[in-house]
Amino acid sequence: MWRHRSRPREGWRETVVEQGLVFPVTKMPDGSELPYWNEEAWYEVTMEEVEALEAATEELWAMCLEAVGHMATTMTDARLGLPPGSLDVVRRSIEAGDPALYARFDLAYGADGSIKMLEINGDTPTGLVETGIVQWRWMEDVMPEMDQWNSVHDRLIAGWRSLRRSGHFDGDRMHFLYDLGEDDSYDGGEMEMTVHYLMDTAVQAGWTTMAHPVAEVGWNPETRDFRDVHDEPLRNAFKLYAWEEMLAEPFGRMLVDRREARPTRWVEPAWKVLLSTKALLPVLWELFPRHRLLLPAYFDEPRDLERWVAKPLHGREGDNIRIHLDDLVEDVVMPGGYGAEGWVYQTYTELPSFEGNRVVLGSWVVDGEAAGMIVRESDSMVTDYFSRVAPHVISDGLAPSQAQVAQWLAERVGPDAPTLPPG
Repeated sequence: MWRHRSRPREGWRETVVEQGLVFPVTKMPDGSELPYWNEEAWYEVTMEEVEALEAATEELWAMCLEAVGHMATTMTDARLGLPPGSLDVVRRSIEAGDPALYARFDLAYGADGSIKMLEINGDTPTGLVETGIVQWRWMEDVMPEMDQWNSVHDRLIAGWRSLRRSGHFDGDRMHFLYDLGEDDSYDGGEMEMTVHYLMDTAVQAGWTTMAHPVAEVGWNPETRDFRDVHDEPLRNAFKLYAWEEMLAEPFGRMLVDRREARPTRWVEPAWKVLLSTKALLPVLWELFPRHRLLLPAYFDEPRDLERWVAKPLHGREGDNIRIHLDDLVEDVVMPGGYGAEGWVYQTYTELPSFEGNRVVLGSWVVDGEAAGMIVRESDSMVTDYFSRVAPHVISDGLAPSQAQVAQWLAERVGPDAPTLPPG
């Protein structure tokens, strides 16, 4: 894998906004801006690397599904930091065979070719617009003769079509609900953007759709069902809102208490809460000890780990992460509001660094199959709100020569384009 510098397209910011990426930059509290979509770099991977990542993603997905069954039958709400009664909802969802649509692994890809799972967001993953649309269109504009590991868009449409034909849902109307966040800036825009993109893919698959914030969902005590803003019942609903938060609110307690006369069919299903909690990490290590794709992880304490990362069970975007590397060096501690629900400790692994850009690969699963990746870069040891994404392309099945890479770069960004670093 290589990182190349490149020149952004003229008018790139307006272009990606038109394609649906409503926040091409991250606005800072002081009014300054950091790049979020980064066209000043692109990553090259070979087909051999893609095949390794694809196989690892699908193997990890199978392992996670096995872990879901184990957690549902052996663990408690308290152990998982979930509201009381949550696992009852999860077990009913498993028993009903509720289908799922998508998930995203965060992977570390080492210089030695090793692939390690850092975590998975199986409930509310974002980054679909960046992956399925923006980086693909970038490649079509800049390197149209190249390829990319990216079938996310087509697989989402096929996944929605599969859900519609599964017989599991009540009709062909799907409500799309999203969390506005604490304000209408970064979080809210990202959630709404992702939901509208998913809604578009669902429409292409034949669903009738509408979208609005989840806070506008109501409850009708007479008919005992959830209602949308037009007082229409929610028969089927996709929600970009974390299950562990939903089940803690009066809204979610209706599900725990089985108050619905005609239960709503949810995407993502309730069992996905077990693929959202970091509790999955020590469970996987227990079920698959010393597995090549896993990092050692434990509940509550680091045990024999010398270098470790402490993660709150429900943390997101790097909040409250603590990194311990040496007893003589001060730990890296991130701010945030998580941790009361419990902690896991995972062995620390170095992220690959390209000229100071630390990289995590977001590897997508759609309808049970590996579907592509997005590259996330960070200046710090923690991939947080201020990270950025960059596009990638596949060169071929073999590592290209420096002369070939120099030719590609010269054709696209001029004769002063840098060559690849050695190795």
